[in-house]
Amino acid sequence: MDPQYSMGLNSLLLVMALLLSVSTFPFLGAAALKRRAYFNETADLPCQFTNPQNISLGELVVFWQNDEKVLYELYLGKEKPDNVDPKYMSRTSFDQENWILHLHSVQIKDQGLYQCFVHHKGPNGLVPIHQKSCDLSVFANFSQPEIKNTSNISGRPYINFTCSSVQGYPEPKEIYILCTTENSTVKLDALMQISQDNVTELYDVSISVSIEAPRDTNNVSLICVLQPEPPETELYSTTLTIETIRVEGRESGQTEDRVEDQAPEKSDEEPNSP
Repeated sequence: MDPQYSMGLNSLLLVMALLLSVSTFPFLGAAALKRRAYFNETADLPCQFTNPQNISLGELVVFWQNDEKVLYELYLGKEKPDNVDPKYMSRTSFDQENWILHLHSVQIKDQGLYQCFVHHKGPNGLVPIHQKSCDLSVFANFSQPEIKNTSNISGRPYINFTCSSVQGYPEPKEIYILCTTENSTVKLDALMQISQDNVTELYDVSISVSIEAPRDTNNVSLICVLQPEPPETELYSTTLTIETIRVEGRESGQTEDRVEDQAPEKSDEEPNSP
């Protein structure tokens, strides 16, 4: 190993933090780029180095780090895995033409601040010539919401429903049910139940609601709606239809209400939230 590099990359970073100032190297104060990536996909971490002096890669030391953990290092034109943290081993690839580091198989725990450093190795040792930071946010798309009838509805005054969606991130803003009759549409919401996987950190969410068995209409349609954090769009379940049937009583001649739930049907149009 080159004697000038023998103290290791981590020590070099510490020395830089202590000795360098924004006034000496203005690029250290540049605002971080905002980047988004999706769970288990690839994140692009740009360095935005234009190399105005057209310095050869053979004279540069380039590396990315996150929370003092090195993701990737290109030392004088050659990849150098010695300082790469095991968390990132074999998970990166460097686009030399565009100066972008690709981080593969992104996990929720990968979100955070990443920094690219470029140093020129000249006669006087390593000189920092470029730095760029990017703030990575990780998202996971929730599954299509599923609505279920969870009650024994025959002869009961109330009908119970659950609405659920799984494997998403971050927590959604809300999840609710739209109940539509011949005359109106009502939003039914309840306390959102949330659970998080200890390994993936993804969320499962659900609500439980009850409605009075309908008496003045032939059918009721219910759709579950999940609203993720913007800019993600709303997700809709298929439609669950509840049909009311009037049955004559055998002895008294009175009528009673019986409700039957039909198999969910996919909505042709997404409803507008009330």
